[in-house]
Amino acid sequence: MTALHAATTTGGAATAGAATTAAEPAASLVQSIDWLAIAPVVVPAAVALLVLVADLFATERTKRLLGWLSVAGLAAATALLLPLRAGDRSTFCLTGDPGACSYTADHFTLAIQFLVLAGALVTALLSVTAVREARMPDGEYWFLLLSSAAGAALLPASRDLATLIVALEVASLPAFALVGMRRGDRLSSEAALKFFLSSVTATAVSLFGISLVYAATGSLHLEQVADRLDRVPAQLDTLAMAGVALTLVGFAFKTAAVPFHFWVPDTYVGAPLPIAGYLSVIGKAVGFTGLILVTVIAFPAYSDIWGPALAVLAALTMTFGNAAAVRQDPARAHSAVRLLAWSSVGQAGYLLVPIAAAAYSGRDEIGATVAYALMYAAANLGAFAVAALVARTRPLHRIADYRGLYAERPAAALALAFFLLCLAGLPPGIIGLFAKVAVFGSAVDAGLGWLAVVMAVNVVVALYYYLRWTALLFRAPEGAEAGAAGVRGRAPWPVTAAIAATAVVSVVLSGVPQAVLRFASGTLFPH
Repeated sequence: MTALHAATTTGGAATAGAATTAAEPAASLVQSIDWLAIAPVVVPAAVALLVLVADLFATERTKRLLGWLSVAGLAAATALLLPLRAGDRSTFCLTGDPGACSYTADHFTLAIQFLVLAGALVTALLSVTAVREARMPDGEYWFLLLSSAAGAALLPASRDLATLIVALEVASLPAFALVGMRRGDRLSSEAALKFFLSSVTATAVSLFGISLVYAATGSLHLEQVADRLDRVPAQLDTLAMAGVALTLVGFAFKTAAVPFHFWVPDTYVGAPLPIAGYLSVIGKAVGFTGLILVTVIAFPAYSDIWGPALAVLAALTMTFGNAAAVRQDPARAHSAVRLLAWSSVGQAGYLLVPIAAAAYSGRDEIGATVAYALMYAAANLGAFAVAALVARTRPLHRIADYRGLYAERPAAALALAFFLLCLAGLPPGIIGLFAKVAVFGSAVDAGLGWLAVVMAVNVVVALYYYLRWTALLFRAPEGAEAGAAGVRGRAPWPVTAAIAATAVVSVVLSGVPQAVLRFASGTLFPH
């Protein structure tokens, strides 16, 4: 009996020990979440849900508060970047490989998240008045804008291909609906449909490419993919190369790189003006961030494929975009928006240059893209903010409508002139000049002399249409415009605040351009 009891006890202890041992791996799968690290993404997403629920119970009078709630949410998300400035946080990591994390809040992530959230905040300020005056549905508009901003903020922190694609779609799908938000407007509906169909096609191609990369490497985490592509078996090499090429398509579409640019002008014209500005900056930031992550981190082993391809895309994009911008007729309806649209295509070409250069001279070149993106975001959003102000009295969006703007609204004219000079890379827009020099230098350092020459020619071509528009601001109005020049409505203070904020950021960046370039070049992607 005693032996039996001992055996039973021993067996019970062994069974309990086995159960404990078996339970240990399950317990180790429970991960802690760094809520502070993911707060810049969670806050706009949570506010989006709050806005959607509040819209169900809000009256017509109180629905106006939803816009200010959204502005407050985006401001809070931007402020939450400050505690993360050390850039040393990661979460959602593999238990077997703590270095493989799905979310990383490094300096690169924080720089792009600041661009995204601050840009979305400016868009929200411009939208407060636009939503009310265009009678767009408040709840749906703010929910979609916040959801898109949350997806765009998630993308730079993504360090696996699955999260990357999910973030890309969360940023993109609400944008389709925002473009078509002006119900009953044929241009808006057509722009939304064209944007949707072309984007879905590009995403499908990217997903197919990711599936091929996964088949060749057996992993979705970017660092692991990079390591395994270095040792991919010979029989899988063609499969991996095809996957790399196809994965880049979706992100090239978001950047509006030629030949994936055809959706840009019609989409910008059909979208509400704040959303056109949002797409020109945040949409482009999403594409470039994705390109940087998949090329520089995940696919360095195939830099001999994506490097030359991106160099050619950069040359084609800047050339085609600037050539189309030069051809815009100032007297044609929507010519101002179309010029900004084609200008954004040309600027995309400049932004592609350092990414292509990284294939030849390493990760350090990526800093030039980040610095240029920060400059471009402030100046381009500022130009759209002034366009939103002018459109209140001249809704045809013609470049000719800006003639004599200085006599009518001196502050707005000076701000727009400064933004255009920043985009052109001329003083006093020093940050634009420094950013272009940095991009030009990255091409030269990488041995891409031919691309540097193409860029130099395009910068000169772009001066024509930027300076033509700038000069028009200070010319005396003629004919009917002269009589209307003295008649102006009071500028809504949210629009004024958006113009002032972008102007202040542009002036500060122009005052300390070396600090921006040093931060972007020295702290991103440490070796």
